[in-house]
Amino acid sequence: MSKSVIITCAVTGGIHTPSMSPYLPITPRQIEDAAVEACQAGASIIHLHARDPGNGRPDYRPETFMQFLPGIRNRCDAVVNVSTGGGLGMSIEQRLAAALKASPEMASLNMGSLNFGIFPMAEKYRSWKYDWEQPFLEMTRDFIFPNTFKTIEYALKALGEQHGTRFEFECYDLGHLYNLAYFVDRKLVEPPLFIQLIFGILGGVGADIDNLLHMHQVACKLFGDDHEWSVLAAGRQQMPFATRAYEMGGNLRVGLEDSLWIDKGELAVSNAQQVQKIKSGIESAGLEAATPDQVRQRLALKGSGQVGF
Repeated sequence: MSKSVIITCAVTGGIHTPSMSPYLPITPRQIEDAAVEACQAGASIIHLHARDPGNGRPDYRPETFMQFLPGIRNRCDAVVNVSTGGGLGMSIEQRLAAALKASPEMASLNMGSLNFGIFPMAEKYRSWKYDWEQPFLEMTRDFIFPNTFKTIEYALKALGEQHGTRFEFECYDLGHLYNLAYFVDRKLVEPPLFIQLIFGILGGVGADIDNLLHMHQVACKLFGDDHEWSVLAAGRQQMPFATRAYEMGGNLRVGLEDSLWIDKGELAVSNAQQVQKIKSGIESAGLEAATPDQVRQRLALKGSGQVGF
C-alpha cells in the first residue's frame, strides 16, 4: 500500500523580496494566516522563516517568530518546522536563535556549503519597494552559504540533542547526502530521516529529472528504509518536480519561498493555492495527503505539546 504523501509548505522564506509579489507574507499576522490556510488546504508541515514587518527583510529575531508561532499552534495542528537557514549573510548563531527559543518539533538543517546565487533575480525588476532588496540579491555574486561540519554538528547537538527537535535535512547537491551519511555513521543523527532534495538553486544541483532520479537512488543506497524523502524545486520547476515526487512514492514541498507562481505568467495569490493544486494532483493519482498526526508518527516527532511556544 502506498504511503500518504507529506506536503510541506514553505510560506515566505528568505529569498524572494517584497517587490516580486504583493502576495508574499511579510508581517507576523500575514505569515500566521498563510500557515493556517496552507494547513487547512492539506499541508501537514509548515516551514517557517520570519520577516521584518517594517520592510520585509529576512529576520532572525526570536521575538519576531514568537509573534506568529503561538497563533499557528493555536489555530491548526500542522507540524511547525522552523528554518535554521535564516537569511543569506546571517551567522549560525543568528540562524539558530529562533529555533533554540521555540524548541519546535522540526527544524531545517542545510547539509553543506554552496554558492547560493540569487543575483539573476535582480535583472528582472526595475523598481523596488525597499532599498535593501537589490543589494541583497546582488551580493550573492560573491557569496558562499556556509554550512560546515562544525556548524552542522553544533545544530545537531544544541537543537537536536538538547531540545528533541528533529530535522528536515536540506540537500542541494549529491555531496550533501554523503555529509548526512557521515553524521549518521557517527550516531549524531538517528533514523527515521526526513531528507529534502532541492533542485534549481544556482550553485546547487540543476532542475533536471535525471538529477532527481540519481539523488533519490543514492539516498536509497545510503539510508535504505531509514529515510523519508521529499522534493522541492525552485521557480517554474516547482510543480513538475513535486508531481514527479509523488509519482515516485516520495513527498514534496511547495510554497511561496520556492516559487511565486501558480502557472506560467500567473502569480500565486496564496500558499494555500499552491497546496490545493498539488493536493488535487495527488488525489487524482489515487493517493492521499498525509495528516499532521501521520507525519508525527512516521518521523518520530516529539509532539506539539513539547514545543516552547
